[in-house]
Amino acid sequence: MSESTSAGSGASYASAGVDIEAGDRAVELMKEWVKKTQRPEVLGGLGGFAGLFDASALKRYERPLLASATDGVGTKVDIARQMGVYDTIGHDLVAMVMDDIVVCGAEPLFMTDYICVGKVHPERVAAIVKGIAEGCVLAGCALVGGETAEHPGLLGPDDFDVAGAGTGVVEYDRLLGADRIRTGDAVIAMASSGLHSNGYSLVRHVLFDRAGMSLDQRVEELGRTLGEELLEPTKIYSLDCMALTRTTDVHAYSHITGGGLAANLARVIPDGLHATVDRSTWAPDAIFDLVGKAGQVERLELEKTLNMGVGMMAVVPADSVDVALTTLADRGVEAWVAGEITERGAHTTGAELVGDYAK
Repeated sequence: MSESTSAGSGASYASAGVDIEAGDRAVELMKEWVKKTQRPEVLGGLGGFAGLFDASALKRYERPLLASATDGVGTKVDIARQMGVYDTIGHDLVAMVMDDIVVCGAEPLFMTDYICVGKVHPERVAAIVKGIAEGCVLAGCALVGGETAEHPGLLGPDDFDVAGAGTGVVEYDRLLGADRIRTGDAVIAMASSGLHSNGYSLVRHVLFDRAGMSLDQRVEELGRTLGEELLEPTKIYSLDCMALTRTTDVHAYSHITGGGLAANLARVIPDGLHATVDRSTWAPDAIFDLVGKAGQVERLELEKTLNMGVGMMAVVPADSVDVALTTLADRGVEAWVAGEITERGAHTTGAELVGDYAK
C-alpha cells in the first residue's frame, strides 16, 4: 500500500458499518431501565466488563444449588420488527429464561442479555432493554449486564435478535422435580397470555403465507389486530410460582414452551407414573383456533407446537389444591385443576391429553 494515501481515506470501523458512538448512546439510554432492576446483592453499574453479584447473600442457604438457563424468543422478533414495537419483546426473553429456572424451585437472581443488530439505532436498542428490564422486575431478578453487537452485512439495518442467560438459587432439600411426584397428585394449569414465544414459524407460515393475512388486519374473534395479538408478551410466572412454593407443598412445575403441553409435562413425570390432562377443563384462546383453521392444522400438530392456552403447570398433592388455587387467584393468575397423576399403564407415556376442549 502506498504511504502517500491521504488522511481519512483509509478503512475504518465506521466505514465497515459499525457505529461505536451510536452504541455508546444506546448504553446511556438504557442505564435508567437497568437501574430499576437492581437487587441489594448487585455491585457496580452498567458498563463494566462483567456483572457482579454478591455471593455472600447465599450464606443463608445450607446447601445452595445454582440454577442456570439460556434462551431467546425465536422468530417472534420479526413481528416486533415489522410492527416497529420494541419495548415488549424483552418480556418474552425474561419469561423464556426465568420461568425455566423457577421450575426447579429456584429463586431468580440475575440475568444478562445479548442483542444482535444489523445497525445500532440507539432508541430502538434502549426500547428492547427497557422491555427486558421491565420483565426482570416482574421476575424479581436483576439485569446485571449484557452485550449489544452490530453485525452489518450479516443482518439488515432493521434486523435484530435477542438472547439471554439467567441464574437462580434453590436450597438442596427444596429442589422440585420428578422424584417428589406421587400417585393422586393434582395437575394445576395456569393460563397463558396467548401464543407466548413458541411456534411462530408455524404461525407465520399459516397466517401470512397460506391465509394471506396482514399484521394491521383487525380480526373480530381476537378483538384487535393480528399484529397486536401476535406481539402480546409472554406471561412471566416466576414470582407467582415462588409464592406458590411458600404457601403449599408443590412437587413440580412444568414450563409449557416448545414441544407443547404433553411433552413438557412429561419431562417432570417419573418412570412408573402418568399424567392425564383433561382438555374439557379449559377453552383455548381464539388465536389457537384461528391458526388451526387457517392452516388446516391437525389438533395433534397444534398441541405439539403451541401451548394451547396453558403457560405453566404445577403438580401438587390433592389436599393442597384449594390453597394453591386461592394463592394463584389472589395474585391474579387464572388457574384450574386440569388433570391428575396415576400409575403408568403398559401402553401409556409420561403425559397425555384426553377429551375435547371446552367451547
